Amino acid sequence: MAVDLSFSETGTGRPLVILHGLFGSKRNWASIAATLADHRRVVTVDLRNHGESPWAEPHDYPSLADDVADSIRRHAGGAAAVLGHSMGGKAAMMLALRSPELVERLVVVDIAPGRSQGGVLAVLRAMQEVPLAACASRADVENALAADIPERAVRGFVAQNVRIGPAGLSWRVNLDALERHADDILGFPEVPVAQRFDKPTLFIAGSRSDYIRPEHHAEIRRLFPLATIETIEGAGHWVHADATEAFLKAVTRFTTA
Repeated sequence: MAVDLSFSETGTGRPLVILHGLFGSKRNWASIAATLADHRRVVTVDLRNHGESPWAEPHDYPSLADDVADSIRRHAGGAAAVLGHSMGGKAAMMLALRSPELVERLVVVDIAPGRSQGGVLAVLRAMQEVPLAACASRADVENALAADIPERAVRGFVAQNVRIGPAGLSWRVNLDALERHADDILGFPEVPVAQRFDKPTLFIAGSRSDYIRPEHHAEIRRLFPLATIETIEGAGHWVHADATEAFLKAVTRFTTA
């Protein structure tokens, strides 16, 4: 059953829906959305088990796609351009393949329609082991994560999921559900041979990332025959943060065509 996703919107015109990645939220995309709102009505959503959206199971791509489809039907006022990063990119691909009538064009950021590599379980377990009751701030949480997550940028990103309330600190993400469905998150459902999305599609890869590799290109072309693959130099997996200007230029060019 689809859940009612929390969303924010800015701008006017044809809708563009943005889907964040694992441990992300609509808040992470606020500045990108503000710039893209010069040309589109930009809707950023919190996917299930993230941000301000409900916690629900299962956490798999058909379910995420159904949630977004329901949001587009109720809030977009017609077919929307859809942009998804990482986990959100897989949800966007699944949406386009299952409900192509709801997707005007598709932007997939640094993820391929296949199994991904990554230490999802290690990060989840590090988060679960943080003694939130003994922490007073996000900085305390980052310090508690340091032994298991040595990259400062990753720790800072993860710590954004801490909610500070009257009762203390808590996680905004449903860690238990994400752990149970870690294999679903890393994977991608098998797609029938005849199923494809025959509308304009842009895959954006970071040159310092290996989430989209040459061996993925054949499957990308099979499922998305009109796909263009564009690599942004100097960017890692978080392309929109590492090379914001180049990323915005590519997305604006594609979504205003």
